[in-house]
Amino acid sequence: MARICIVGGGFTGLAAALELASAGLPVTVFEKDEDLGGLAGSFRVGDQMLEKFYHHWFTNDRHIMQLVKRLKVEDRIVLRESRTGMYYAHNFFKLSSPMDVLRFTPLAFIDRIRLGIGALAARRVGNWKELESVTAKDWLVRLFGRKVYDVVWEPLLIGKFGDVFPEISAVWFWNKLKLRGGSRAKGGAEQLAYYRGGFAALAAAMAAEIERLDGEIRTRAEVTGLEVHDGRVTRVHAASGSVEADAAILTIPLPGAADLLEPHTSSGYVASLRRIRYLSNVCLVLELDRSLSSLYWMNVNDPSFPFVGIIEHTNFEPASSYGGRHIVYLSKYLPPEAELYRLSDPEVLEFSLAAIQRMFPKFSRDWVKGYHVWRADYSQPIIEKNYGSLIPEMQTPLENVFLSTMAQVYPEDRGTNYAVRGGIEVAALLQSALDYTRVK
Repeated sequence: MARICIVGGGFTGLAAALELASAGLPVTVFEKDEDLGGLAGSFRVGDQMLEKFYHHWFTNDRHIMQLVKRLKVEDRIVLRESRTGMYYAHNFFKLSSPMDVLRFTPLAFIDRIRLGIGALAARRVGNWKELESVTAKDWLVRLFGRKVYDVVWEPLLIGKFGDVFPEISAVWFWNKLKLRGGSRAKGGAEQLAYYRGGFAALAAAMAAEIERLDGEIRTRAEVTGLEVHDGRVTRVHAASGSVEADAAILTIPLPGAADLLEPHTSSGYVASLRRIRYLSNVCLVLELDRSLSSLYWMNVNDPSFPFVGIIEHTNFEPASSYGGRHIVYLSKYLPPEAELYRLSDPEVLEFSLAAIQRMFPKFSRDWVKGYHVWRADYSQPIIEKNYGSLIPEMQTPLENVFLSTMAQVYPEDRGTNYAVRGGIEVAALLQSALDYTRVK
């Protein structure tokens, strides 16, 4: 019996497979890596799984919460207040609540007020499409004033997007402010969610349910090509063997999808997929024998520091979960040709430790009990002005091949919550298309 083939075993692919298998359709998921999860993939620290790239959920991430409820694992969701802050001018500032903002001395008092009012105004934007032709810089200066922009926002834009930061759309920044501002506990402090056992445990629960419904999941099974006849995919070729296909869903980054579709679609269509640009990411995960600070998320507004943030995961999920190890993420988005991206793992470590030493003078090399370096080629789509006009439809020119990738979740920006939403949406579109074909 022909199957629906899903290329990519991240949360989009798993969500699509779960929807289709629940509808009684035969599905096969192909994942090139050993483990499921995509950018939310994990590795082992002691007897616990930990995300390769830092992850959490917001309390308003309704798609992931509905998924967890559907799988009857709500008891594994934990909600905690997060402690956030900023490193600026060689000082640390806590910025977890409205009162912290009022104490942020790098800004004059009137600018602190403007920072708070501007954040509220951003959350109340009614029609985000009006921001599509505006750069983040122009919008933020208009909303917060030049001083707030220079101290708070521009260093973050540069740290995130590097040389392309002037091109970034106001829509991208608006969504960040809206999302974080809407994930608050009583009293105004930010509240975030995590999954007990890590995101790997949720991916495993999804996979188990897919297999219970007679779906198939293949890991270490990179898809190498599509077989197409009369504008329809009929077979998917992978390292694990080929599978006859009734339809296919591609959830991998657009450049990979373009490679698979190039022999079977027009050059113009393939060029449109390649038009969207990405940044890569290198992420150093440190296992320390003590904490660096009391903050979970520290934005670094210092151009001399090579990372835009320090995320101390065990100031959110307790160190006891990892055998007493304190977990710190140092993450950098950058072009794949950047020198840092091409350093060896030991070189990334030494480069990073020198930077940490400048920020934390008491830090010592012997605090490090383990480290891991992870890289992702297509980690962050570059959300430029008028990005909405660049996004491809889920339906490809092939009648039974569909796309659902993180580059298409706009105006939102990546995240497992939107990956799940994308998987559900593309599964519904595929089912409608198959029903229409059968009626014809």
